[in-house]
Amino acid sequence: MSARVSFVGAGPGAADLITIRGARLLRHADVVIYAGSLVDLKLVQRYATRADIYDSAGMTLPEVITVMTDAMALNRNVVRLHTGDPSIFGAIQEQMEALDQLEIEYQVVPGVTSAFAAAAALKQELTLPEVSQTVIITRIEGRTPVPEREQLHAIAQLGATMVIYLSVGMVEKVVAQLLQGAYTADTPAAVVCRASWDDEQIIQCTLSGLAEKVKQAGIDRQALIIVGNVLAARREGLKAKSLLYDSQFSHGFREGHVA
Repeated sequence: MSARVSFVGAGPGAADLITIRGARLLRHADVVIYAGSLVDLKLVQRYATRADIYDSAGMTLPEVITVMTDAMALNRNVVRLHTGDPSIFGAIQEQMEALDQLEIEYQVVPGVTSAFAAAAALKQELTLPEVSQTVIITRIEGRTPVPEREQLHAIAQLGATMVIYLSVGMVEKVVAQLLQGAYTADTPAAVVCRASWDDEQIIQCTLSGLAEKVKQAGIDRQALIIVGNVLAARREGLKAKSLLYDSQFSHGFREGHVA
């Protein structure tokens, strides 16, 4: 059987939040290249017990591709392990394009992104009827540019649930741009740092206090900012309930009954 490169989402941090498929591929991997700045080495060692392990934190794209091509030449299976889900800020596009040019077969295995691990930590649904039915996953512009139409102040006009990656180190700028949109100083906000890790941290407040609380907590990386009225729905007693299980609501699997 021919060897293959597998791009695998490692999940948000906890070793048991990787998918069964991802864990199986790690167990059968001959070579693992993992994002050492974000993925816990203990997770790699737990599942990839027989593989040669490379930390990509200090590697360039050509070096990563060379490890892959050398492994393919020896018919060795490669797992390229990314944090969360590789399709969200995963930097896999350029790797896949390089493999396409080399005509090397690969697959992509999804993972649990930190946005959903953060929502789980908050015990919070991100979409609620009559509150928000849209979740925006984005980041603020830093060293990596953002298209002009997707500047934070522009997409903040919608007022939807916002999940902001890779931006906690610029939290003052984040708050300033959100306040140019549909959000106010009283809009509920949260920061979840290292979601699902043993040292997970959670901050819950309003936009007006977000920057100061983040500073006091010493959080400057590996954290998500979540903003939106869904965060206050339970506290404020909003009747934001799905109709799916309402006894009066009919659908393809159940006939509703009016009391």
